[in-house]
Amino acid sequence: MDEELRALTERLRQESRGAAACERLLDTQDHDELARVLTAPGQPLWARELAAFRLGSAGDRRAFESLVLLLNHRDPPRCAAAATALARLGDPRTARAAAALATNELRVAYALHPVRLLVELRAPESVPALITTLERRLRPHDPYRRVALACVEGLGELADPRARRVLNEALAHPVLAEAAVGALARIPRQLDRS
Repeated sequence: MDEELRALTERLRQESRGAAACERLLDTQDHDELARVLTAPGQPLWARELAAFRLGSAGDRRAFESLVLLLNHRDPPRCAAAATALARLGDPRTARAAAALATNELRVAYALHPVRLLVELRAPESVPALITTLERRLRPHDPYRRVALACVEGLGELADPRARRVLNEALAHPVLAEAAVGALARIPRQLDRS
């Protein structure tokens, strides 16, 4: 059992209060049974999360919609588990969904895990979404510094020259300045072709 599944298992066993259904979902190898949990009415959130995580980790695309909903949940452990499963899923829709969540100003409080997932995916949508999200976080008195810092660090990891402007703007923010210096150092310099 990998570390992500172990942490998820412990958390959901507690949440389910040791329900036999939880153990059954952990033990089953039947993907159809797991998929039914995602669509059956009246299923508890812990059951849907466990089924989606297991399906997504196995590359079963029936988990995609449930995982995207969990990626934008108010509970950070659920978001983290969904991001892990989405990264493993390999669905081409994942980057577009993560970019939409990261740039949604109405849900910015929950954007940390979509931002981190975009960095991990290294998809064409990643850099533009991180730039947009970071630009919005550079406004005075913005309370979402963890999201801003994740954008700065992610842009450094992606090392895309398009990020240079917004990272230079981040230098003016004391909470972000050190990370912005490091991120800028990772971006290759453009050669002067004059």
